[in-house]
Amino acid sequence: MPVNRNALIRYKTIDTCLRNRYRQWTLEDLIDACSDALYEYEGIDKGISKRTVQMDIQMMRSEKLGYNAPIIVYDNKYYTYEDEDYSITNTPLSEQDLKVMSEAVEVLRQFRSFSYFSGMEDIVSRLEDHVTSAKQKTTPVIDFEKNESLQGLGYLDTIYNAIVNKQVLEMKYRSFKARSASNFLFYPYLLKEYRNRWFVFGIKKGTPMLLNLALDRIHSLQISENEPYRENTIFDPATFFDDVVGVTKTLNQKTETVRFWANAQNAPYIQTKPLHRSQQVIEEQADGSVIFELNVIINQELQREIFGFADNIKVLAPQSLVDFFRWKFRLAKELYNKEVE
Repeated sequence: MPVNRNALIRYKTIDTCLRNRYRQWTLEDLIDACSDALYEYEGIDKGISKRTVQMDIQMMRSEKLGYNAPIIVYDNKYYTYEDEDYSITNTPLSEQDLKVMSEAVEVLRQFRSFSYFSGMEDIVSRLEDHVTSAKQKTTPVIDFEKNESLQGLGYLDTIYNAIVNKQVLEMKYRSFKARSASNFLFYPYLLKEYRNRWFVFGIKKGTPMLLNLALDRIHSLQISENEPYRENTIFDPATFFDDVVGVTKTLNQKTETVRFWANAQNAPYIQTKPLHRSQQVIEEQADGSVIFELNVIINQELQREIFGFADNIKVLAPQSLVDFFRWKFRLAKELYNKEVE
């Protein structure tokens, strides 16, 4: 159950008061203490109502937040804890709390390659230790996809800071198709992750073309201190990938209407996990098969997605994509008919 910041301040204040056994606390005293705390921490000077504090006490007594605070009233006037050692800060974590905290730790761990998060490393480690101890070796309930052996992750932080601080990168890079690495200056604009690989988008000095460079193909990287930075005026990172599957796209590339048939066994899967956000059902056939349509850039990532369904999908349009798959499947057939030497 979500609790706002002001409520948490009031609960903590009431808890502090009731733990103080050297003073008797009336409802009016608790109201004054909560009002003072809200003014001190939040600058709220309008005070709080009697009903608000009464509801806070009721909430602390209940199981809704897991407190079950033993708050009692004696002499029909004074509030205290029946258990002298009780405090809401000593409340054990619930199983749901542990699950949520475990998931939060895993999410934070995904950003450990960025120095921006380095100040949190100790906090995350301590949180992880606390959660692990509290779970008492229970089985994990969430596992994030990751590739610890992927090369190039060490460059993430340098590239990230270069983009933020508008600095030029001096890079040695070798593409998959190149025979050797080349050196050039690069203006970085955007970092993007796709299927556990990281890419940086930007412009190579001396060219107008937007480049997409894989971090695991970088041989060396450093900031070029004296080179002036060229601002990004060629694409909008917020919308650039709206019409594409993956990361392969060039400037001014046009979308195409891709239509394909999926058999009855795979159509439900494709409906619940679309190949692209533009996907829509065109026709549902009597045998349970479905014809889908996309409006996308045709690139290698889209082709590979379709290849993954092998004989369960048939591309119907455009003709260029139909011809491409016919050619590819013919090559595949020839490969499987050929003996490996």
